[in-house]
Amino acid sequence: MRRSIFLTLLFLSLSASSQPPMSSEAGTQSLPLSLTGVAGDPAKGRAIVVERQKGLCLLCHSGPFPEERFQGDLAPSLAGTGSRMSEGEIRLRMVDSTKVNEKTIMPPYYKTEGLERVAANYKAKTLLSAQEIEDVIAFLVTLKDDTQK
Repeated sequence: MRRSIFLTLLFLSLSASSQPPMSSEAGTQSLPLSLTGVAGDPAKGRAIVVERQKGLCLLCHSGPFPEERFQGDLAPSLAGTGSRMSEGEIRLRMVDSTKVNEKTIMPPYYKTEGLERVAANYKAKTLLSAQEIEDVIAFLVTLKDDTQK
C-alpha cells in the first residue's frame, strides 16, 4: 500500500515538473523561464528559422530574410517580434501556441501529448529540442524593427 502511494506521488510530481511553469501578468501569458537554463544562440536560431526542413517557420511567416525567395503570408511577419513580445511570450507560442489561441494553425514545437494525427516517427518527440527553441527565441528577440523586410 505504501509503495503504491509513493509511486503515485512520484509519478504525479514528475509529470507536473515536465511542464514548463506558465506565468500570467497583466493579461499576458508567458513562459518566463528558459527551458534549458542556458542562453540561446541567435545565429543558430536564425538558421533554424530559415531552414525549411527543420523549423518550417517561413512556410507561414515572412520576415527580414532577403535571401529567402518564398516566404509565407498565413501568419504575422517575424519582423519586429522582439518589439512586440517578451522572451516568455515567444517561448509560450513556440512550446504550445494553443495556450494563446486555441484555433491556431501553428504547430506546438515542444509538446508531445494531446496531439492528433501524428506520424509514427514523431510520436512522443518534440519538433524542436529545448535548446533549439531557446536559440530561436534568442534570435527573434533581436528583431526589433517592424519595417524590416
